[in-house]
Amino acid sequence: MAAETAVATTEEAKFVASLVERSRKAQAQIANYTQEQVDELITAMVWSVARQDVAEKIAQFTVEETQLGNYDGKFLKIFKKTRAALFDIINDKSVGILEEDKERNIVKIAKPVGVIGALTPCTNPEATPVIKAISAVKGRNSIIVAPHPRSKLTNKMICDLMREALKACGAPEDLVISMDSPSMEGTAELMKQCDRILATGGAPMVKSAYSSGTPALGVGAGNAVITVDDTADLDEAAEKIRISKTLDLAASCSSDNAVIAFESNVEALLEKLQAQGGYICNAEEKAKLQSIIWEDGHIAARIVAQPATVLADMSGIDLPEGKTFFIVPETGTGPEHPFSGEKMSVVMAFYTVKDIDGAIAMTNAIQAYQGQGHSCGIYSYSDDNIMKFANATKTSRVMVNQPQAPSNSGNLWNGMRQTFSLGCGSWGGNSTNNNITWRDLINETWVSKPLAVTKEIPSDDVLFGKVMDKFK
Repeated sequence: MAAETAVATTEEAKFVASLVERSRKAQAQIANYTQEQVDELITAMVWSVARQDVAEKIAQFTVEETQLGNYDGKFLKIFKKTRAALFDIINDKSVGILEEDKERNIVKIAKPVGVIGALTPCTNPEATPVIKAISAVKGRNSIIVAPHPRSKLTNKMICDLMREALKACGAPEDLVISMDSPSMEGTAELMKQCDRILATGGAPMVKSAYSSGTPALGVGAGNAVITVDDTADLDEAAEKIRISKTLDLAASCSSDNAVIAFESNVEALLEKLQAQGGYICNAEEKAKLQSIIWEDGHIAARIVAQPATVLADMSGIDLPEGKTFFIVPETGTGPEHPFSGEKMSVVMAFYTVKDIDGAIAMTNAIQAYQGQGHSCGIYSYSDDNIMKFANATKTSRVMVNQPQAPSNSGNLWNGMRQTFSLGCGSWGGNSTNNNITWRDLINETWVSKPLAVTKEIPSDDVLFGKVMDKFK
């Protein structure tokens, strides 16, 4: 049953209602918490999962349950990414007066939303519940986490650890609740009954979130396109492309799906990418990969976030030792050229263009097919090229000289907000372009007082100026 048509039975609806009732009671108990109390809770929640021994256990358990990604990638996310997410918000003021606009004489006050219904994917099930939960609690909300069935045990383990941390702080455990037996019907019911939806997952589920009748924050599809121009440091670019492409075996929606090189540097870049572990496919090998990656026009689940050696065995490619990702030469875009789309695997398309205008045109063509609004990257030391690229592409994020996958969602080397929920704006069918965090999970009351001096509308000559002459 498609997510948008999933209907819960009476018993399922009652069960979800019981979870929401527990969540509301817990949220009411912290509705008037101070900033210090809130920050203590989120600090304890992260510490409960990010301790070395616990993070190791979670990483191993996640790989074993989901059979997606690898231990190193999972460990980095639960050990380091959760710490970075906490560090990113711990000093933010989320209680009481947030802003005072003295010019307009307006004061903005933070108010909790209530119960957050969070949907999490099986590709990032280790850190996503934590980051969503601390964002919710930072805004004095409670959260119910509905995982993909493939990662339900991982989700329960993580939520249970956070519940123990909340209890240790004297707060209600039900600020964090896991849906331990997830289903599309149950998740659809949660989306109807909660106060705000934070949806990270496949397109059908995000569409369901937007059509649920509950205010929703969803994310669009990824299909990151990376340009390497004629001013780039090719050693830097090749290394960072490899880091991004192979991180957690490309489980991230921000993994490099296509690389665009200028004619002037294409051979040198390919040489350096091969030295980093890239394997260039010939036409026959490209066809073999295509046959295993897609089934009936959709990405086959069995290839998602798998090692290059596994993909090689599946497709019958003789992969040399030490090769960790595939490079597939491509020229076209759209359904007839499936490699131009998202692949959720250690496979990337490779394009050649003449200059920055060609890179812009190719990026827009690729993302008109899939991934519009999500993100692009560019390796360049020309501010003119960087800003021209940023201005002309339909994207919410442009990462400059950074590995795309660990940078889009915020990292210590950039100023992006730390999250795994990336809004894609109207281009991606989303309500926001934000790196979604706690500020998106609160209500704000605007207090407006009279101005000291009332504004006056100027004369028509001043206000309309030369436009008036056009109507004579």
